Amino acid sequence: MNKDTISAIATANGIGSIAIIRISGDKALEIAQTLCKAKSFTPRYATLTNIYNKNKELIDEALVIYFQAPNSFTAEHVVEIQCHGGYIVAQSILKATIEAGARLATAGEFSKRAFFNGRIDLSEAEAIAQLIEAKSEDAARILAKQMKGSLKEYIEKIRDEIIHILAYSEVSIDYAEEDLPEDLILQIESKLEELKKSLNETLIASRAREGLMQGFKVAIVGKPNVGKSSLLNSLLNYNRAIVSDIAGTTRDTIEEQVKIGTHLIRIVDTAGIREASDEIERIGIERSLEAIEQSDIVVALFDGSREYDAEDKQIISLIHTHAEDKKVIFVKNKIDLEARFHMPELLFDLEINSKESVTPLIEILKNIMDTTNSSDEIMLISQRQISAVENTLHNIEESFFPLADQELEIFSFHLNEAVKEMASITRPFENDEMLDKMFGSFCLGK
Repeated sequence: MNKDTISAIATANGIGSIAIIRISGDKALEIAQTLCKAKSFTPRYATLTNIYNKNKELIDEALVIYFQAPNSFTAEHVVEIQCHGGYIVAQSILKATIEAGARLATAGEFSKRAFFNGRIDLSEAEAIAQLIEAKSEDAARILAKQMKGSLKEYIEKIRDEIIHILAYSEVSIDYAEEDLPEDLILQIESKLEELKKSLNETLIASRAREGLMQGFKVAIVGKPNVGKSSLLNSLLNYNRAIVSDIAGTTRDTIEEQVKIGTHLIRIVDTAGIREASDEIERIGIERSLEAIEQSDIVVALFDGSREYDAEDKQIISLIHTHAEDKKVIFVKNKIDLEARFHMPELLFDLEINSKESVTPLIEILKNIMDTTNSSDEIMLISQRQISAVENTLHNIEESFFPLADQELEIFSFHLNEAVKEMASITRPFENDEMLDKMFGSFCLGK
């Protein structure tokens, strides 16, 4: 691990009241003393001081906090400079730190150093990165727990149980000429079944609550002119989409963010689905179908003032085909007009006039998203973690066959692979390329 002293701006770009420059490494304190013309700093105390550049010109008056190793985020000497916000001041101080001996940190390098120095594990690092982009209060709460090691504790518990089972096998290999007692095999199988159940429950819960991490995606679908764009505008509370009586006005998907309850969601207004009249409309309809497949919730909108027809039938068929695993809300719109839509087999979740009030729909969406996080089960927050648990499950399932035949070497092989997969979630034994890729996706200065 390179021990250069690194420096970066740790706050978002733009104008704000303060900006933070973070320095980490053996020379962090020395650099701070150079910039501030100060002899010493008391660890963990904020010191108000002037900051100067290499030409001894005043840059700003700022707060400087020194964290002495190993009592810092990276477990190295760390200095944080809290200066006035804006484009120029923070960049000037960053430049001064580099001129004094630091180098510009790469994306995620502070967190990467914290990992290699044993300050955090990979599950905690991923939680830190995702907390910055959390799309709901529930997600922030889950990630805060993982930053404190809740997932790590779960992973270590599973790993220890597998190792405990593996110990029976490894000892028994030394006595290969003797058959294992039948009750011991039954005990091992029982423990493996319990592990399978726990890991499966974790996978199911994690997939079901994926929208908490990425932000729920809601697709509004329907045939042309049923009021999809009006509904989008009402949900956003401003006129984002063009509204017209001309069918096919919306030719492409329109995506916007809005907060509902404690959740930041993405709403997609799709092009009306029908037989396309030209190439551009055909592409728009294809994107509408993609939006259905990629969404967590589908709002299927029907015009209550028009008779049920073949296009409505097509919408229902497409929902059954492309949204069978989604939560679908069937909505009858334009109830202020004469009712002409009749299809007894289709049960609507609510009836609205999208130009006046969409509060009932907002309440349904809020309840769906809140219910998604009704469980306190451990949650996997990345595809990397999910893949590791899937591979662990595969190896546990494969281990039953050699166990039944008392082929203990093969049985032990699968359990060793399971242990490695679980360990990869928190602290893999190797694979620098994977670590570089993961930390490279972090914010600069984190």
